[in-house]
Amino acid sequence: MPLITPFLDRAYPVAVRGEGSYIYDAEGTAYLDGCSGAVTAAIGHGVDEIVEAMTEQAARISFSYRGQFSNPPAEMLAEELRSQAPGDLDWVFFVNSGSEAMETAQKIAVQYWRERLMPTKTIVLGRSLGYHGITLGALSMSGHVVRRRLFAPLLHGFPVVAPPYCYRCPLGRCYPSCGIACADDLEEKVTSIGAHSIAGFAVEPVIGAAGGAIPPPPEYFPRIKEICERHHILLIADEVMTGCGRTGYAHALDHWHVQADLVALGKGLTGGYTPLATTLVSDAVVQTIRDGSGAIMSGHTFSGNPLSCAVVLAVCRYMAEHKLVERSRSLEAVLARRLGELEERHPAVGNVRGMGMLWGVELIADRLTRTPFPSSCQATARLVEAAQDRGLLLYPALAGADSRPGDAVIIAPPLNISETDLDRLIAILDDALYDVEEQLQSDMWMVHGAEITGV
Repeated sequence: MPLITPFLDRAYPVAVRGEGSYIYDAEGTAYLDGCSGAVTAAIGHGVDEIVEAMTEQAARISFSYRGQFSNPPAEMLAEELRSQAPGDLDWVFFVNSGSEAMETAQKIAVQYWRERLMPTKTIVLGRSLGYHGITLGALSMSGHVVRRRLFAPLLHGFPVVAPPYCYRCPLGRCYPSCGIACADDLEEKVTSIGAHSIAGFAVEPVIGAAGGAIPPPPEYFPRIKEICERHHILLIADEVMTGCGRTGYAHALDHWHVQADLVALGKGLTGGYTPLATTLVSDAVVQTIRDGSGAIMSGHTFSGNPLSCAVVLAVCRYMAEHKLVERSRSLEAVLARRLGELEERHPAVGNVRGMGMLWGVELIADRLTRTPFPSSCQATARLVEAAQDRGLLLYPALAGADSRPGDAVIIAPPLNISETDLDRLIAILDDALYDVEEQLQSDMWMVHGAEITGV
């Protein structure tokens, strides 16, 4: 088969149909989409209203080039996204993926400071746990150990800042007595490097694939915003995974009443119905460039594609009509309780954390020491496989210390998942955890002479 798949020696089931919170393969097997694919299918599969909007727009025009035309769907979607955004995030730049949205934010930040006659401000800092995309620019801002490793010689050596990972603090501190030392680490990095060299600071409001849905303490982002403003550093929010209602608000940063200067949206923005992402840009940044060179130096062939924009506009309208952002917020307590019950029952579950309908389950070998499983155990892969064998899809993630990546999965079902299916999700995950714990227990005894320990 000529199709390049993520693992070239693995046979994948063939998806042929989606309906609601389920995907069906060619053999007729149903899979409960417990992670919305890649935290993307926010409204479930096969929604008639989206298919109709797609068909109607395709009958009008499917493509126009942004260097020659604007188009009504792009203009209407830009207005819709502006209306959902806080403060002066009034400008919208359409791209095709979250990686491109973050790289566009990176480029705009650098261009902004050049237009301000500060050309030395070229570094965009990231955190040691964080993933912003697979393009070289986005990966340079990322702290995803596994995905950086192969391409390290090609990446910018942007320094990384400590993440707000309270369960496993990289600074060896304990919340709340730490005084939010992870935020102070940004101040220390800025002082060490020099604010004259730093264009921006890129952060996920909730750390996703690199950490397994890690939310910050409530004081964290107000402090980060204050540091960035004082040192004239643009705050870049990677809301590709956390935005568009996933955490219970249109933007996850809304939880802390903080506005970024640039915001990347993707994944759930589209509901998985079309490739599209966007970079939102503050009026202050755009006006500086408008008064200078007059053009943002970025763009892609399919930027602002009318077919994709019409589809995403239909997704936005569907979410508003069915109040799915509010539903995400209301289900937070339900998921916290149900996943917390699994944490109590399973010694391999070290920590459950999340917001809205974005949750992480971190797997550990020892609760007392918070020791991760050896990488040879492949704990994450085993849990994902055990769940999929039972008809549940989970999203694999990293966790653990920087030098020793650990194991986690992300739970992020469609925002309109039924309560019955949510119960089924928890039941299958519970069963899969028992199976995997038994396998891991056997491995730990055979190889390390140790056991998985509870509290």
